Amino acid sequence: MSETMTQWIELTAADGHKFDAYTAGPAGKPKGGLVVIQEIFGVNSHIRSVCDGFAAEGYLCVSPALFDRTERKVELGYDEASVARGRELRAKVAWEQVMQDMAAAMEAASAAGKVGSVGYCWGGSISFLCATRLPVQAAVVYYGGQIVPFKDETANAPLLMHFGEADSGIPLTDVEQIKQAQPQAKVHVYPAGHGFNCDQRGSFEPTSARIARERTMDFFRQHIG
Repeated sequence: MSETMTQWIELTAADGHKFDAYTAGPAGKPKGGLVVIQEIFGVNSHIRSVCDGFAAEGYLCVSPALFDRTERKVELGYDEASVARGRELRAKVAWEQVMQDMAAAMEAASAAGKVGSVGYCWGGSISFLCATRLPVQAAVVYYGGQIVPFKDETANAPLLMHFGEADSGIPLTDVEQIKQAQPQAKVHVYPAGHGFNCDQRGSFEPTSARIARERTMDFFRQHIG
């Protein structure tokens, strides 16, 4: 684990929208870049800690504040009111706007070389779209629940996906549809529920989170550096 450097920066999307992004990277030369994509709770303390963890492994991480188009400085927790608020904010941002913001974040991360994406919850679905719509070298999906409408898009990058078998929001029939549509993707299902990677949620499942992270790190080492 290396020393990490963190800061907030401002990025500009192709349509002129300016937004914040949290960055974390190693003190020395990075192995590559990662765009770390938020859940519906903003770039909160959990997502920043995820960035810091990948930075400690040698990657330059950029996490765009995707709610900045409707409300800035959003940081939510995981109680019912926060979930409702996060869903409300998510509904106000169009997929096309999100992908413009992702493209700007990817460009920033590309300063470190090859770029991968990794997203959680809402961000998992966005990471899938990074593989089909943006020039990433690898994309990792954690329990992305909105992939099915886009499942037949052609992936231009290797895909690694993590789902929980007890996820009340993503039935295993959805996971099977995604596997059928993306036969080249590596899809893993864990004995866990939605949000199993997040140690701030009641659904945190440490063993599944550890195994998923090990697979994710192996995947990025293979495709990013």
